[in-house]
Amino acid sequence: MNKKVLLQDLGHRDYKDTWDYQEQLFQETFDVKVRNRREAASEPTPNHFLFVEHPHVYTLGKSGDLSNLLLNEQQLEEKGATFYKINRGGDITYHGPGQIVGYPILDLENFFTDIHKYLRLLEEAIILTLDEYGIKAERSKGETGVWLDVGTPFARKICAMGVRASRWITMHGFAFNVNADLGYFDNIVPCGIKDKAVTSLNVELGVKEVDVEEVKPKIIKHFTDLFEAEMIAVKPQLS
Repeated sequence: MNKKVLLQDLGHRDYKDTWDYQEQLFQETFDVKVRNRREAASEPTPNHFLFVEHPHVYTLGKSGDLSNLLLNEQQLEEKGATFYKINRGGDITYHGPGQIVGYPILDLENFFTDIHKYLRLLEEAIILTLDEYGIKAERSKGETGVWLDVGTPFARKICAMGVRASRWITMHGFAFNVNADLGYFDNIVPCGIKDKAVTSLNVELGVKEVDVEEVKPKIIKHFTDLFEAEMIAVKPQLS
């Protein structure tokens, strides 16, 4: 089993370009698995982890409800935002500046074959990161992602998650609000959940801005420990 994970920080990238790149990496891993099966070979399958920050964009999962987008085409343009229907699970979410987005493209057969466990460990990596800032985060039963004050009238989501997996290869991932403009969430019913708010790390800490370059290594440390992985930083391959 190959537990090496190639880490690329793509910086600020267009959503569609990054999605296409994810698909490319996914296909490369898929091809190795097919070749191994066909030729009775044992070529290691690669694992990747992408960090990225997107311009304003709304994405709707394959099981999502389009009515949860509260803007028409003209209003999207006025907001400087784009919209995509995509091939992950979950409903609608927002990505934008001030948000750390993580896309693990893993062959889970290198780690464990359990999608439920995979999602719980992604959540745990963010929960442990928030704990380093003195923030108690948790899960909300039946609602994927990371939340604060669950079970109270003040429940709010700080990290959304939505993944796709095929042949145990993952795509998409998490969106962690660090310095996010929360006003953009007013234009959707986030994740299709009508009665709960969203928040951002800087809001919870009562500061204007948190250094995202300080947050990323914390996420990677916890991800590495939880997945028993070996992270290898490489130069971004997306031109």
